[in-house]
Amino acid sequence: MTITIYGIKSCSTMKKAFDWLDRHGVAYAFHDYKKAGADRATLESWCAAVSWEALLNMRGTTWRKLDPAQQDITDEAAAIALMCEHSSVIRRPVIEIEHGELLVGFDPVSYAARLAPDGVPT
Repeated sequence: MTITIYGIKSCSTMKKAFDWLDRHGVAYAFHDYKKAGADRATLESWCAAVSWEALLNMRGTTWRKLDPAQQDITDEAAAIALMCEHSSVIRRPVIEIEHGELLVGFDPVSYAARLAPDGVPT
């Protein structure tokens, strides 16, 4: 199985995800939003898979620093434009599994069900 984990290396939730993957021997490639950004085509495919609402992190520091006009997101196109401009507003981590399947956020139970060879969520 080939997976890519997307996020920001210094994020505490990302560190939990990296630790979980490493403990369970799950091989992965890492895509750092800070260094490589997030392209529109990827974000469009993710929104089609899980919705823009699931991807947009409205609790983080970057979101809180945006002015109200930027926070007035009412549709997918506006959400994608914002995520392209400010990759830190993309919820972390996003794990992309073969064939476009996504896991969004850190959830050991979901990770175990889909990624762990033994299915154990520890």
